[in-house]
Amino acid sequence: MTASLILTCIIVYFLALIAISYFTTRKLSASSYFNGDKSSPWYVIAFGMLGDSLSGVTFISVPGAVLLAKFGYFQLVMGYMVGYLAIIFILLPIYYRMNLTSIYSYLFERFGIYTQYTGAFFFMLSRILGSAARLYLAATVLQLFIFDSYGVPFAVSVSIIILLIWLYTIRGGIKTLVWTDTFQSMLLILGVVFSVVAICSNLNISWSEAYNIVKNDSRSQIFFWDFWDKSNFYKQFFGGAFIALCMTGLDQNMMQKNLTCKSLGESQKNLFWFSIIMLITNLFFLSLGVLLYYFAEQKGISLPLKPDGNVFTDNVFPFLALNHLGFLASISFVVGLTAATFSSADSVLTTLTTSFYIDILGKRTDSQTDTRLRHAIHIGFAVILLIAILIIKAVNTGSVIDVVLRIANFTYGPLLGLFMFGIFSKRMIKDSIVPILCIIVPFVTYYLDSHPFQILGKDFLFGNTILIVNGFLTFIGLLMIHYLFRDIKVKSD
Repeated sequence: MTASLILTCIIVYFLALIAISYFTTRKLSASSYFNGDKSSPWYVIAFGMLGDSLSGVTFISVPGAVLLAKFGYFQLVMGYMVGYLAIIFILLPIYYRMNLTSIYSYLFERFGIYTQYTGAFFFMLSRILGSAARLYLAATVLQLFIFDSYGVPFAVSVSIIILLIWLYTIRGGIKTLVWTDTFQSMLLILGVVFSVVAICSNLNISWSEAYNIVKNDSRSQIFFWDFWDKSNFYKQFFGGAFIALCMTGLDQNMMQKNLTCKSLGESQKNLFWFSIIMLITNLFFLSLGVLLYYFAEQKGISLPLKPDGNVFTDNVFPFLALNHLGFLASISFVVGLTAATFSSADSVLTTLTTSFYIDILGKRTDSQTDTRLRHAIHIGFAVILLIAILIIKAVNTGSVIDVVLRIANFTYGPLLGLFMFGIFSKRMIKDSIVPILCIIVPFVTYYLDSHPFQILGKDFLFGNTILIVNGFLTFIGLLMIHYLFRDIKVKSD
């Protein structure tokens, strides 16, 4: 597949997004950018959230990671279900009762302005780094198969991608994203479906035969019970529950879309069906990984290697799709990856802008918004995202999905502790000390994660449960603040 044909697909795709943006922004109110006028159909949001949750990481990294991690990632996904239930029955009722646009306004109402600043800061830090990692993965593939052919440097190609995203999100905000995300989710899933079709066609096998291949392959092992390994089921399952709770329920990027539903009931229905779709889709992505490696083995294809001689797992899917699986798979991969690329970054610019506008600047969205200021913030975060991507490119050496999860483990921990203390405790705290605590705790948990302690002569590895440790230490720190400053009777200084 030629670079010019791939580029044509991307241009057509972008024009479709521009068209969606045009039709969704013809009648805008002052708050449309922030809450979509509270008129989004729940089923549209449920499907659209899939693209933002999966992004380029799931599209590329999850199938490739099957070589080493097998289906171990699915243990994490099963844990997600528990986290989503907690959001449905605990967090969403609070957000709707308080009529929030930014969920970190809850922290102001519960504790004070410094805690709200802290929550917004950790959201912005986590989303900038996480979205940069996701976008970096997709951008490197586009760079390899398109922009390198034209001699365009990586920094320029990423700048073009972010500029295109900025163009169709700057005006409509969340009102536009609800619909563009749905469109992108559909293309992302179709990209995987047609890739499986291409594999079956090339190997001359039926879908039932493909199912049996996946079922009987040693790489489809789901459960790992070694207590000392970070892939242990309980570490993955409970880690997944808290990752879902934090990366969805305590994340402005995901919740802002949920809060555009007309009512709490519709928002809960949306998240329930999203969780079911999420489970099935991830299983499909893992199955694709097995089929990709099986296809390479049957055809005697040498897979791309890293400098250390090991398989470059993040490049396996793009390498096979664009070079060995035929025209249908190539088109499907390019369209799916493009959807993942835009979906992983477009909503984050809007929600970062929302959080900064409301939580940091203290602006209101129920009056005529300062459009010029909002546009300036939007542009500023686009530039910050570009810089973060270039930094990740310079330092990344492993699987991007591991990078994303590690970022979540250390940046969402303080948010977890803050919200859990606020919800399950009635105690007040000295608000101005909260930022100091929330900066210290991630460094402590990073040290614990980097220096395994021994139990019965063996190293204990936290894995994704380090997020739970992070949140727990934040909770304990807040409790200590309460008792050290128990004379504090108000929520802020």
